[in-house]
Amino acid sequence: MITVTDLNKDYITPHSKIHALSHVNLQVEKGDIFGIIGFSGAGKSTLIRCLNRLEEPDSGKIIIAGQDITAMNKEHLKLARRKIGMIFQQFNLLDAKTVYENVAFPLKVSGYPKNQIKQRVEEILELVGLSDKAKAYPLQLSGGQKQRVGIARALSNKPDVLLSDEATSALDPQTTYSILELLKDINAKLGLTIVLITHELDVLKHICNNMAVIEGGEIVEKGSVEKFFLNPESDTAKRFISILQGFQAKRVYKEGGGI
Repeated sequence: MITVTDLNKDYITPHSKIHALSHVNLQVEKGDIFGIIGFSGAGKSTLIRCLNRLEEPDSGKIIIAGQDITAMNKEHLKLARRKIGMIFQQFNLLDAKTVYENVAFPLKVSGYPKNQIKQRVEEILELVGLSDKAKAYPLQLSGGQKQRVGIARALSNKPDVLLSDEATSALDPQTTYSILELLKDINAKLGLTIVLITHELDVLKHICNNMAVIEGGEIVEKGSVEKFFLNPESDTAKRFISILQGFQAKRVYKEGGGI
């Protein structure tokens, strides 16, 4: 479904060149929920934004559903993006539009007739559990509800791939769990391929099948989530596991009354 080959991206500052991505190679199978984990500044957001060319890679190739995304002109890329949905950490909703209008917006831009828009929006709002919020505005919604609107909007054009850019980072644990359960349900019902970036190990463990670890713009480890937790190989993966074990030890200590 997704093949990334030798992907590179640099940022030029007045004083230096920053290697955001360096020779990245990835393979994501159709229908998988694939996680990309890394510490802040590792390059994970740059990588996921290169997949739909919100960020322009300097070199390399990205193939999604048999199409070379990196070789497309603007018009072809615009059409291809309809099949690549994206959800964001800060929701990116239009505050002056209702929930219905936010979800309908991509369909209007794509030129769908009004009757098809109505049918599709109602269908998606039911899928994400927001049928009763169609006339509400974003400011009237909780964080979890806003993210559900963001997911609904990303699904409006019936994408084959869903990209999640730290979609649960701004949410509390209970709401995070509900959003992850929704993504799992969408993956099962629609057969969507989901690529999800995060710095939260609980997110990986709960939803992802396979994963990659990124550090300094390079993929330093990849494989199954089970292998990552049972037998981490890279120094970055070991640091993540060590931090998790430290948190768990502190929790046990506190719950045991300091014993």
